[in-house]
Amino acid sequence: MEKKLKIAIQKSGRLNEDSIKILKEAGIEFQNGLNKLKAEAVNFPLEVFFLRDDDIPQYVEDGVADIGIVGENVFIEKNKQVKIVDRLGFGKCRLSIAIPKNQKYKGLSDLEGKRIATSYSTVLSKYLKKNKISAEIHEISGSVEIAPGIGLADAICDLVSSGSTLFTNGLKEVEVILKSEAVLIANNNLSKEQQAILEKLLFRISSVKKAKSNKYILLNAPNKNLDAICKILPGMKSPTILPLADKGWSSVHSVVNENDFWDIIEKLKNKGAEGILVVPIEKMIL
Repeated sequence: MEKKLKIAIQKSGRLNEDSIKILKEAGIEFQNGLNKLKAEAVNFPLEVFFLRDDDIPQYVEDGVADIGIVGENVFIEKNKQVKIVDRLGFGKCRLSIAIPKNQKYKGLSDLEGKRIATSYSTVLSKYLKKNKISAEIHEISGSVEIAPGIGLADAICDLVSSGSTLFTNGLKEVEVILKSEAVLIANNNLSKEQQAILEKLLFRISSVKKAKSNKYILLNAPNKNLDAICKILPGMKSPTILPLADKGWSSVHSVVNENDFWDIIEKLKNKGAEGILVVPIEKMIL
């Protein structure tokens, strides 16, 4: 029987859809029907388990799952004997301390002696200890943001993405404890066969991530400016240059990183580039 790698992902929650999406973009086909707790890939040696996010690090440590996708915040909070093998680039958020928005805040010393509600008591406790702040931690699960409003706590420590939930509940963010994103974790004792499958999966995921962070661009350029334009374009090795029917002009093809995109486009236009087309990349293999 062919050996399979077992991966645990959230059965619901903020990382569920993106976890499924990155696996499917990596060319892995499986059925994830409603309330389904297990699925088998039809074209890759992978079994997918749909579990509670807080349970995933424990299942990976125990070997029930070989790898798992969780928020880095959960990985740190649970402190299990597993390792991060890749950062996936989605599910970005921060773990922050927030207080009622009508209260003044001068600094961490304002938290001295206060009651703080959180689902992340381990991380918060270490943070307060590091900063020599003595506060009372109330560990609760779910709906942490209502704690100050019902008199349970003076402040909260919770995940923040846009900050809209805090605003809705009359809170403001005052301290960022850590920044988090989805990570791929693995058991520390994978067999050689399991490790080989993991390497294949990581290669596919890497190709998907590189494609998302780059754009393929095509442009028309006057031949007299080709040298200057080629210096602007990074490319994977060097831009592709093809002659156009219009004498004195060429078509230039290259790949540009999303972070540098607009700056590069402006420089290209200043060097006479015209008809610039931008095309998304589905996969990028180096």
